Amino acid sequence: MTLFDSPSFANHEGVHAFFDEKTGLKAIVAVHSTARGPAVGGTRMWNYGSAAEALEDVLRLSRGMSYKNAIADLEMGGGKSVIIGDSRTQKTPELFRAFGRAVDTLGGIYYAAEDVGVSVADIAEARKETTRVLGLKDGPEASGDPSPVTAEGVYRSTLAVARRLFRQDDLTGLTIAVQGVGHVGGYLADKLAAAGAKLVMTDVNAAVLAEVAARTGAQIVAPDAIYDVKADIYAPCALGATLNPQTLEQISARAVVGAANNQLATPEIGRILFERGVLYAPDYVVNGGGIINVAAEMNARQTRGAFDPNWVEMKLARLIETFEEILERSAAETRPTHEIADAIAEARIAGAREDRRKAA
Repeated sequence: MTLFDSPSFANHEGVHAFFDEKTGLKAIVAVHSTARGPAVGGTRMWNYGSAAEALEDVLRLSRGMSYKNAIADLEMGGGKSVIIGDSRTQKTPELFRAFGRAVDTLGGIYYAAEDVGVSVADIAEARKETTRVLGLKDGPEASGDPSPVTAEGVYRSTLAVARRLFRQDDLTGLTIAVQGVGHVGGYLADKLAAAGAKLVMTDVNAAVLAEVAARTGAQIVAPDAIYDVKADIYAPCALGATLNPQTLEQISARAVVGAANNQLATPEIGRILFERGVLYAPDYVVNGGGIINVAAEMNARQTRGAFDPNWVEMKLARLIETFEEILERSAAETRPTHEIADAIAEARIAGAREDRRKAA
């Protein structure tokens, strides 16, 4: 199967592969759309089973970033990058400097930030070779780790779902199954526990899992057992496609609200959830807080000003309003939430593309 035959290819503007023999860097950058501005999206380092698997992931993730940035009403397009390798054993400063050089060759059509397996410190190494990275921890424009803001958006979305489904303003008495307690999942677990939720959680990193469970009072289960938990809300916060034909037969939660990207294995899964009465919070809507944080850094860089947390809060509050509007439309139009979110994002991207065409 060629790139253009891939089911995940969605008229991407560019897909770029990079290899550096000295550091062992194997990276793919996918630019889905620059209609609304430079493509911006995180860098994931993962021990993929094959290059084909990495390609599929970066294609799906980059398209998701176009939609995420559009739904958050940011002047940025969508892109993503993946580095093939084990972040626990193969990560080096030299590798990320080589990655920075690779990103720099794209001439500013793509800006990278941190994602799964990549830290703010790693991005700082890439910054030594390029200005086309975001999510820095030093300087007046720096936004730092976007994970806490991502978690805040998912938390507020969870509260919105609780008000709608359970008629309560906090999470007292609700059981939430949290899958993945890394960068974002850990921050989210703290917030959910503080709001009164009973947590059941899992993660492939046993040490991190034990630490988060100890401070939140959560029950720990094996990775495959998380789907069988009798929970009110399922919160996928690890990798994508955990909502698939197999897990649908196991999940009994009334709602899905999590931080993971590309939670639906296929769009049809979203419709099945809707038909079964399960409220699905579109992932790229509720997890948009982090990219809003990164966008504030981009704004500061362009204006030569400073990072503005008030702008972040304004954009995040508006994003949660958009999420609640999607829930309202879903109920009024009897349509799945992900279809409504997609339509909003696609209209905004198409509008920007048309504006650019007219200005040309």
